[in-house]
Amino acid sequence: MQKLFLFISIAFISIVSCANKKKYPIMTEQLAHNENTLTDTITVGNGCFWCTEAIFQQVEGVLKVESGYSGGETINPTYKEVCTGTTGHAECLNIVYDPTKVSYDELLEIFWETHDPTTLNRQGADEGTQYRSVIFYRNEMQKQVAAAYIKKLDSSHIFDAPIVTTLEPFSVFYKAESYHQNYFNENGEQPYCKIVIRPKVEKFRKLFKDKLKH
Repeated sequence: MQKLFLFISIAFISIVSCANKKKYPIMTEQLAHNENTLTDTITVGNGCFWCTEAIFQQVEGVLKVESGYSGGETINPTYKEVCTGTTGHAECLNIVYDPTKVSYDELLEIFWETHDPTTLNRQGADEGTQYRSVIFYRNEMQKQVAAAYIKKLDSSHIFDAPIVTTLEPFSVFYKAESYHQNYFNENGEQPYCKIVIRPKVEKFRKLFKDKLKH
């Protein structure tokens, strides 16, 4: 796969952006859900939650996106604590969605496409275990589907290096401080938003036109 790497350096910030949407293998395993269940939830970490929150908020069928922390031992962690990389927590998203409008597989495809799952504990200039690529599975089916997806992506050589995304059992999600919520929409003119987040969002909108909210 040919990739276009876009490096932007302002105030020591750099990002990497893929030029074209990858041709993902078709998944035959579908997440089973109770027909009486109106919503489902996926919890993932793929770098700075300011960036990824802005992306998933635009997906048709996604009802709520919250930025927060999961995967560590510290109870009720603060952003400052998580940033030290010593809490075990990852910056992540809690995504509530309507499975009749968007599937678990489709959300995973967006997850893979909008970050680099081959860099260990790092996304662009953000480095540390708090920025690890991770899927917090909530049941055995979520775990099996995610594991099968990773296996197919690796065998298809979609990425130039092996995927390092971890699969970790979900235990608890701590919602981040209020100023982290809806960050891009409320702070779109700030330098970080304009230079780092906006290009990611624009790329997503081009690649996933069929999955955008109307």
